[in-house]
Amino acid sequence: MEKKTILVVDDEFKIRVLLKDFLEKEGFTVAEAADGRDALEVFGSQGKSVDLILLDVMLPYYDGWTVCREIRKTSDVPIIMLTARSDDFDEVHGFEIGADDYVIKPVKLTALIARIYALFRRIDKQISNKKVLFAEGLEIDDQSHIVTIDNDEIILSPKEYALLYLLVERKGRVVSREELMNQVWGYEYFGGLRTVDTHINRLRVKLGRKGSAIATIRGFGYRFEG
Repeated sequence: MEKKTILVVDDEFKIRVLLKDFLEKEGFTVAEAADGRDALEVFGSQGKSVDLILLDVMLPYYDGWTVCREIRKTSDVPIIMLTARSDDFDEVHGFEIGADDYVIKPVKLTALIARIYALFRRIDKQISNKKVLFAEGLEIDDQSHIVTIDNDEIILSPKEYALLYLLVERKGRVVSREELMNQVWGYEYFGGLRTVDTHINRLRVKLGRKGSAIATIRGFGYRFEG
């Protein structure tokens, strides 16, 4: 795996130092931001070189939710949210606005690095197996990672993209929520199946008129109908 850059966003200096030291020992390059405003400025200037963001929820100026929403307007960079709260609402909300994973503080470094590597492996696997899919106005160019509907580009998070690609690739076939979870999040992910439903709902909204092509098959999963 080529050397990756991770942007660590946390207002606690000790946590930033802890994460920076740990990640650099793992071979990553680390950029830092101490608040939401700083995070957007750093990403604005270095975004093309950032491969993943570790984003705290409770931040000065702009909270993590706001930062995530703003970044998702222009980028599908993987985002892992960090929070001291274990509220289910927070987790679901994070996924709804485009986060790719959600880690509860205090962070267990070994578990965090396992999630980071798993996320990068899935992305690299997707990149290494590229092709173009078509479905009545919808085009997925897996070489450039660009999704268009009637030639208008749609910005998706990595998880949303992976879900759409899998469903379109298996057009007309029912894909179970368990299979979607395993294929997109991996067997090492311990979140519930509601995570799949949250991402599917968000994906439908982003797809606009094509969102209705993703049919819910109650008791089984989802099917892309074209």
